[in-house]
Amino acid sequence: MKPSIPQGTRDFNAETVRKRNYIFNSIRQVFELYGFQPLETPTMENLDTLMGKYGEEGDKLIFKILNNGLERPEKHVRAKEDFEKVLAGKNTAGITERALRYDLTIPFARYVAMNHGQLTFPFKRYQIQPVWRADKPQRGRYREFCQCDADVVGSKSLLNEVELAGIYATVFAKLGIAVEIKINNRKILAALAELCGGADKMMDITIAIDKLDKIGLDKVKEELAQRGLQPQQIELIEKYLAIDGGNEEKLQQLSLLIGENETGKKGLEELSFVLNYQNNPAFVADFTLARGLNYYTGTIFEVKAVGVNMGSIGGGGRYDDLTGLFGVPNLPGVGISFGVDRIYDVMEELKLFPEAVQTGTQLLFFNLGEAESKNAFELAQQLRARKIRCEIYHEQAKFDKQFKYAEKKNIPYIAIIGSKELQEGICNVKDLQKGEQTTVQQAELAGHLQNLLHIAE
Repeated sequence: MKPSIPQGTRDFNAETVRKRNYIFNSIRQVFELYGFQPLETPTMENLDTLMGKYGEEGDKLIFKILNNGLERPEKHVRAKEDFEKVLAGKNTAGITERALRYDLTIPFARYVAMNHGQLTFPFKRYQIQPVWRADKPQRGRYREFCQCDADVVGSKSLLNEVELAGIYATVFAKLGIAVEIKINNRKILAALAELCGGADKMMDITIAIDKLDKIGLDKVKEELAQRGLQPQQIELIEKYLAIDGGNEEKLQQLSLLIGENETGKKGLEELSFVLNYQNNPAFVADFTLARGLNYYTGTIFEVKAVGVNMGSIGGGGRYDDLTGLFGVPNLPGVGISFGVDRIYDVMEELKLFPEAVQTGTQLLFFNLGEAESKNAFELAQQLRARKIRCEIYHEQAKFDKQFKYAEKKNIPYIAIIGSKELQEGICNVKDLQKGEQTTVQQAELAGHLQNLLHIAE
């Protein structure tokens, strides 16, 4: 049978891993600059931890894990009936009690609820781990992908939103990606629902609006009608979606539309606060932004790369009642997430990865005999102690074979130590790109390479 991997998953070769690590490290450095500390949670969570937290659409995409046939034998498993329930999207403990994590936010909220007595608040954490979604695979959308999250819990201050927005701006500037950072507020959407007849219409409206980019205005209006909204309510939503102009103009138009609605006025006030801190044209007030997840309650973010046909490469928002879902009320939170896989695709398309990122081994010692390779090993250990990545060709072989190995691995420098060089305590270093060769005293080899590679002590 021909080997394969599950649809929507990928293997990563050395070049890809190095590029991904460049993204991870760039994000991690900025998280640390802003005072966030790392956290990791298990790959799987109890099913009741995840279900009901992502809305109707999200719950369908949770990967459930079948119970091991040997565990909990005291439970009577009615296989046919239980499997029918699972296939219908329902849950039964006889078949499944756990699932792969869908995102990093809900596991974080569960962690805070379990450990809130030992944490210092506001608690600022970042998390870089894979997540799984039973989505239809396509370009930029995978079933297994990595998220990078930063969250603050235990503070209502809007300065947290300002700082998270700053993290987005800093990271994407560092990576060289031109972005549009869209900001809205769920209170504004709640006000729209109230103006359309009641808060109970909130999810119907946000789920439909969230699809605007994918299906267009006419289809959104059709979906709203199917969800029971009346023509005059749909007309109001259409006016809302038609708001345009600069940030200030948009805020003024929205103020007129929502009138004296208290929920809407509060949302406008919060949105204005966050935008007024940003002296950056990348930040855009976007009232079509809905982030169709149940748990957002205030500011919401979404990041799009400019000039690339790609979905969002970041998103997040405030979720003031999230830990209340786990029996720990009154712990407000706000967070953002980076979509690393999409960021990678954007950087590949725009050729934004620095050349140095793709370099693994920096120097290859040719193997020209037993005594020579032993000398090379001693030198290699000295170089490694000075942060120079090097290796020795694994066996004595013709020059041509060793040269080809270096070329295929994109190793920029080679070091040749033959019997003459061994006797004289020297080493021939060749730059494979320039074709230039230099003879160096072995005692000076490390310093010579540090200069060539621009490696600081």
